[in-house]
Amino acid sequence: MNHCETLGRRDLFHWGINGLGATALASLLAGDTASASDAIGSPPAKAKRAIQICLVGGLSHLDSFDYKPELTRLHGKSLQTDEKPDLFFGKMGLLRGQDWKFKARGESGLMISDMFPRIAELADDLTILRSMESKSANHTPALFLGNSGFEFNGFPSMGSWISYGMGVENESLPAYVVLNDERGAPNTGASTWSSAFLPSNHQGVVLRGGQQPVRDLFPGNEFDPITDAATRQFVQAVNQQHVDRTGANAILLARLKSYELAAKMQTSIPKVSSFAEESAATEQMYGIHDAQTADMGRRCLLGRRLLEQGVRFVQLFSGGPIAGSPRASWDAHENVKENHTAEAARIDQPVAALLKDLKQRGMLEDTLVLFTTEFGRTPFAQSAADQVGPGRDHNRYGFSCWMAGAGLKPGFAFGNTDDIGWKAVERPVPWHDFHATVLHLFGIDHEKLTFYHNGIQRRLTNVHGEVVKEVLA
Repeated sequence: MNHCETLGRRDLFHWGINGLGATALASLLAGDTASASDAIGSPPAKAKRAIQICLVGGLSHLDSFDYKPELTRLHGKSLQTDEKPDLFFGKMGLLRGQDWKFKARGESGLMISDMFPRIAELADDLTILRSMESKSANHTPALFLGNSGFEFNGFPSMGSWISYGMGVENESLPAYVVLNDERGAPNTGASTWSSAFLPSNHQGVVLRGGQQPVRDLFPGNEFDPITDAATRQFVQAVNQQHVDRTGANAILLARLKSYELAAKMQTSIPKVSSFAEESAATEQMYGIHDAQTADMGRRCLLGRRLLEQGVRFVQLFSGGPIAGSPRASWDAHENVKENHTAEAARIDQPVAALLKDLKQRGMLEDTLVLFTTEFGRTPFAQSAADQVGPGRDHNRYGFSCWMAGAGLKPGFAFGNTDDIGWKAVERPVPWHDFHATVLHLFGIDHEKLTFYHNGIQRRLTNVHGEVVKEVLA
């Protein structure tokens, strides 16, 4: 039966252009796809919302979350292999020991380095994946893969899929919000948080982390509320006439919904972005008054407030383009110690504060925290074959990410790389498995959350993906 046959044509469109009806109608008119609701409820849901911290450029797992004493013992030796590694610059120097000291942390005894001293204090809340692997050693395809499950653009991001699967909880705020580093967006740009072929209301909405998250949000001195109301009423009437005349169009209805949301954000965003009700102790905990941590601190605190108000997925990027260089901020080719010391100092306190704050408020029980990077760094230096330079090249064969919160085993490390941290050898976790696990924690079956596009039932995990059941509580 046609989805529209049970309602009168005019009644349907009057309902469809107002409020939540627009979103529901857009979903109904998207075609005979597998409904998002069909995918929900198969696994028990633990997470209601998520916040993801994306380190752009490639965090060195060897110097942060993957303790390899054998690598330090072999410092200055050559890598004994006939294999030609897939590198970005192709310079394979001698093995380089770890630049930070590692310690057993908390009751769990997880080995974490001094690079992130405050995050390390929360080891008992972390679930570390030490056997991540990627298909690419190039930033752009690797970033796309980590965000959408594909190595090129044109596919919905994980945040868009979660928005599509879970829907909105607060009609006055987007379901998916992006907070970029003050130094700039990742090199993949808006494609990173694209909804692609999903309805456009699932696109990531970019907010700024400063005092004004949305430019030109407030009208000028000549603003007349009576004229504004009349203008909105006129535009709504014209939109309705167009819909009545041309018939159902999911793309148009999603766009109308976006404009409706933008109008509502004029009142919702000023409230959620104001820290007036936050205590001085909270602001100090996030480091928002310290020049070094202010940017990430404000974004982490804003992220928590957005989650509280019903936003499903918040994505924070750490690292943007370096002035005068095409490289991303965590891209430690020249000097790992210098680069990672500066970048970690910007985010360690704010991210730790976010975890503490969520836990203190009882939100960590149903909030998923993700700390990811597109790939790791090599155990050998990026230098001449007979030298030990201070930098490391890209490493797609094995690296670390961590998760925390809803439905996960806390204080737990899963998987392993080889003795020098080059390759994942114990239960490798490709991005499709990572994505399947995240959806599972939301109570979504990754094989059932699909959208019909160009003759294919598309999904976040493509035709792959296994839930990493060992990390589940």
